[in-house]
Amino acid sequence: MTKSFFSIRPMHQHDAAAILAIYQQGIETGHATFASQAPDWADWDEGHLPACRFVACDDTGKILGWAALSGLSSRCVYAGVAEVSIYIADHAKGKGVGRSLLGVLIDASEQDGIWTLQAGIFPENLASLSLHETLGFKRLGLREKLGKMQYGPMQGQWRDVVLLERRSAIIGHD
Repeated sequence: MTKSFFSIRPMHQHDAAAILAIYQQGIETGHATFASQAPDWADWDEGHLPACRFVACDDTGKILGWAALSGLSSRCVYAGVAEVSIYIADHAKGKGVGRSLLGVLIDASEQDGIWTLQAGIFPENLASLSLHETLGFKRLGLREKLGKMQYGPMQGQWRDVVLLERRSAIIGHD
């Protein structure tokens, strides 16, 4: 699949089922999140910023992946800091979907006044680490034994999380 076989567009509420299904695929890998199951749409929606939500669709309109931001804090001084979530359907991995989605998300976040993006990624998720680093995220450190897995083959094990950050080159430098 080349870039011409998919497009990126803003996310809509009618995309909810596909978004949550792709999220569940990521959860089932055991290397995407501490969450053990995808939430319902209302909880997902409440947990993400209303702006900067995108989906990648193939030429038939089928959703291949999604990217969105979550606020980091309710304190006004952190209004320009957000956490990245990006999930790609199993059948669409390795085809440029993630790179395109994250690139669009970065551009939109800067237009929306976001000066810092962060991501927390399990060290075993090499593809996600590589994707983020390719698009300018820097490793800040390793958060050791940040949480204990509650499901899957690593259930009961403490997991480390790599903390990455991307500082905007155009927002937050005045």
